[in-house]
Amino acid sequence: MVRVVGIDHIAIRVGDLARSRAFYGRLLEYMGFVKEWEFGQVVGWNNWETMVWITQADEAGLRYPHHEGGIGFHHYAFELGAREEVDALYAFLLGEGVEIVDPPALYPDYGEGYYALFFRDPDGLKLEAMHFVEKEKRRARLKAQREGAGR
Repeated sequence: MVRVVGIDHIAIRVGDLARSRAFYGRLLEYMGFVKEWEFGQVVGWNNWETMVWITQADEAGLRYPHHEGGIGFHHYAFELGAREEVDALYAFLLGEGVEIVDPPALYPDYGEGYYALFFRDPDGLKLEAMHFVEKEKRRARLKAQREGAGR
């Protein structure tokens, strides 16, 4: 058996590399990522937990733009450290003119303190920024268990 410890990176094909480089650069740098590299048709940002790469779609791919509800990823969620950070990102996105799908709100059906906002990238891909109190509590319990087991 193997144990996944996190998501290392996501790679997204985009319709216009220059447009997406500008969008993701502003977004990711606002969230603490740094542009680590750029070569050929690939740009990558890193926060030393997760990497986000974008790359230009090829000619065949450009004929089939993203269709919500089609095969492919539904959305990608960035976990933020506090509810206030979700609100701050929302204000930033509004200032950038980013399409907001759903403004910040609580989603009680998802669990205790699930607070999120949904928005779109230039190709219409849905992104989420969220903070989850229940997940924080689980992490704290696991940390306490590990520390107790280590004594």
